[in-house]
Amino acid sequence: MTNGVLDVRDVQQEMLDDLVRRAARSGLTNISPKQGNARQLPYPDRTFDAAYLIGVLGEIPDAVMALRELRRVLKPDGRLVISEFFIDPDFISLPALQKKARDEGFVFERSAGPSFAYSAVFRLIVA
Repeated sequence: MTNGVLDVRDVQQEMLDDLVRRAARSGLTNISPKQGNARQLPYPDRTFDAAYLIGVLGEIPDAVMALRELRRVLKPDGRLVISEFFIDPDFISLPALQKKARDEGFVFERSAGPSFAYSAVFRLIVA
């Protein structure tokens, strides 16, 4: 049994189409793909429990704006998970990511993986 809906946003329609095909082959039906960018998310404040970015933050022209938008749409104590891979030309090192996230109101909780292929977990700073 699957609970919830996974909202997926990407600027490239081809990536969304590929995701839908792969999800259908796996029998997943709770995915809501939409084309768009991370600098203006069309969701009300405090909508999501979590947000996941995989190898994408460095590709966003204004990463700071994207982090602000993620902060806006995450619920209090919401979780942000960002994964980066060194082979990506837009790779963001963990120390640089920690600073960007901290500056936008996120607290670093932990990371997993080596420095060249990591996932980092952040929580909102709740005042």
